[in-house]
Amino acid sequence: MKFRVKSLFMSLSLIAVIALVLAGCGKDTAPSGSNASGGSGNQASSSGNLLEQIKKNGKIKVGLMGTYAPYNFLNDKKEVDGYDADIAKAISKKLGVEAEFITGEFSGLIEGLQQGKYDVLISQVTITDDRKKTMDFSEPYIKNSVNVVVKSDNDTIKSLDDFKGKKIGVGLGTNDEKYLRDEAMPKVGKFEIATYNDVISSLMDLNTGRIDATINNMFALKPLIDQNHLKVKAVGDSIKDDYAGVAMRKNNPELLDAINKALDEMKTDGTLKEIHQKWFGVDPSF
Repeated sequence: MKFRVKSLFMSLSLIAVIALVLAGCGKDTAPSGSNASGGSGNQASSSGNLLEQIKKNGKIKVGLMGTYAPYNFLNDKKEVDGYDADIAKAISKKLGVEAEFITGEFSGLIEGLQQGKYDVLISQVTITDDRKKTMDFSEPYIKNSVNVVVKSDNDTIKSLDDFKGKKIGVGLGTNDEKYLRDEAMPKVGKFEIATYNDVISSLMDLNTGRIDATINNMFALKPLIDQNHLKVKAVGDSIKDDYAGVAMRKNNPELLDAINKALDEMKTDGTLKEIHQKWFGVDPSF
């Protein structure tokens, strides 16, 4: 009996020694500083640089509306076209990649950016302190002056001060909507706000009298007004100036620096001026 116990003890000890040797061999197969189970380490550092991923893929995913002519829209060939599209293509060329356009309603673009659906947004995203809390912006690539727009026969609304008691249309989730709610309404008195997912719908409602006014910049409105023969007009001085930039998720300094460098080069070599002249017939105003 004692012999059997002793033999069993020796067998178990031998198994334990073999297991330790095999475990030691297993450790030697993984390089120092890595994580074989796929956790942190080299894998995380390589996947954390969005610019490197974009260059590796050979394309940058650009989110935009696709319904906001002349900034971004679908042309007769159903291709994404417009000022923003040309800016995106020029930046992509500077980065050595192609622009892949993904369209969506403006109200969902920022959420899509945070979820990784897009690498950047180039869709007239106005730079604001509030938005800077959740995303990073490049330097501005355009300045837009915002005006009050009414029906051609409307003589009662001449400025923002006449909005009290009226129904005002504005793009859903835009900086203009926030401006009306947070700044205009406390200043001029209560008025109704009707929100829209695209500009043409708000202009059509204005043209038929469903709303009393809207606010937007004339760069955006003029092509739609001319194309649809709408009887609307801008009144008064511009109520504010907005600056749009390339928006991206926070903590991507390499991508931010690369895009700022591309924009600087576009300003220096005349690319930005050329694109601005192509779509608006004037030089950039900043």
